[in-house]
Amino acid sequence: MQKNMPRLFFIIGAVAAGLAVTLGAFAAHALANADSIPPERLETFKTGVLYHMMHALALLAVGWAATQWPGWPVYAAGYLFVAGLVLFSGSLYLLVLTDTGWLGAITPFGGVAFIVGWGLLAWGVFRGV
Repeated sequence: MQKNMPRLFFIIGAVAAGLAVTLGAFAAHALANADSIPPERLETFKTGVLYHMMHALALLAVGWAATQWPGWPVYAAGYLFVAGLVLFSGSLYLLVLTDTGWLGAITPFGGVAFIVGWGLLAWGVFRGV
């Protein structure tokens, strides 16, 4: 399984990046013209897209890093970036599309996953296992 980890994170990152572009286009064309979406909610959606794309690219970096410094910190960083995508960006998308305010309480957990993921990625590279 560990042999396939770099490929797995690279594939997830590439798919996530394509999805981020798609959601960004959706925001720019469909949501921007929707009368039911207030401008501040559109900005919230765009924040989700921004973090989505940044962490899709981070997953590509994890895929590469896992070929150079394989080990649990790098793998854990990848999984935390995936969790962050779902919890942070996913909760923002759903908050805007469903107008369900309580979903905003989930978003910080995704932010924490991103932060811990970056720390573990740095630790894994530093360790150089």
